[in-house]
Amino acid sequence: MSLSIDNLSFRYGPGGQGVEDISLQAAQGELLAVIGPSGSGKSTLLRIVAGLIEQQAGRVVLAGRDLTGVPVHRRDIGVVFQSYALFPHLSVRDNVAYGLKMREMPLGERRAAADRMLHTVGLAEFAERSPTQLSGGQQQRVALARALAFGPKALLLDEPLAALDAAIRGHLRDEVRQLQRQFGATTLLVTHDQEEALTMADRVAVLDAGRLLQFDSPEALYERPANSRVARFVGHSTLLPATVHAQGQIDVGFALLHADTGTRAVGAKAIAMLRPERLVVDPPAGQANRIAGATTFTRYLGSIVRYDFTPQGATTTLLGEAAVAPAAAVAVKPEHIRLLDA
Repeated sequence: MSLSIDNLSFRYGPGGQGVEDISLQAAQGELLAVIGPSGSGKSTLLRIVAGLIEQQAGRVVLAGRDLTGVPVHRRDIGVVFQSYALFPHLSVRDNVAYGLKMREMPLGERRAAADRMLHTVGLAEFAERSPTQLSGGQQQRVALARALAFGPKALLLDEPLAALDAAIRGHLRDEVRQLQRQFGATTLLVTHDQEEALTMADRVAVLDAGRLLQFDSPEALYERPANSRVARFVGHSTLLPATVHAQGQIDVGFALLHADTGTRAVGAKAIAMLRPERLVVDPPAGQANRIAGATTFTRYLGSIVRYDFTPQGATTTLLGEAAVAPAAAVAVKPEHIRLLDA
């Protein structure tokens, strides 16, 4: 079932934070991720869709139904909170069956439905246990099973993996995505974790100070950010003040670099974005955009080394990633320099 968020606005009192004129769409079965810094409005957006707070302008439409004024329990939306919100006095089975009980499904049917869900998430053997006897990852799967058990038209995930150890987060991230696809649930994921959003989502919305900066595919967000704020928030990058020196050439202070300047006039100001993995280590003399200098700091990350490279005669550092750090020079292909509006 499709989810449409149309011109949504909400403020917490005069001058307070919230969201301003947000419009997003998720098609049937899509996973839409919302990311942004603290205070960007992403949790407010989720709370409005869930019905926990009422928007001041705009509307939320789910499967063609305007949800304005519709109470939480009548929205046909499953929610997984960061804390999971499981009931410690109920068994795992009864936790999963809770939503079915609220919908007055007979006891035998709801327990059978709960057992099917527990089998789906690989927890059938824990049906009689208390949630407090489970690990964090297992509790997360119970919460997800409960949210999906009644066949919701949409699924909301509020930082679902934030409380988990990094060692199991990646595995459960894939598991959540597989379950979401299996059930075809149109899903809104709110997260502060960029990697989580980029790997799980069909499309990603970036919010800042309550406003939508960009709504695009993960690939487009990373490769073609709309502005420097998106570039700073999504992935690692070096952002250099630049001036168009000539058609196809920019001045970044310490070097003249070849780049696609598009329709920008000579003298126009811009921001040049260089992604770290695009820097070529120790290129041969004469290669385009070769920059001499030295590595000034390295961070060993296992399969790669992340390094700071300082060009000759500059105080600015370039961030790079490669199997080994450069000894004396780096280069970047002209097509790998992205110019953003200053």
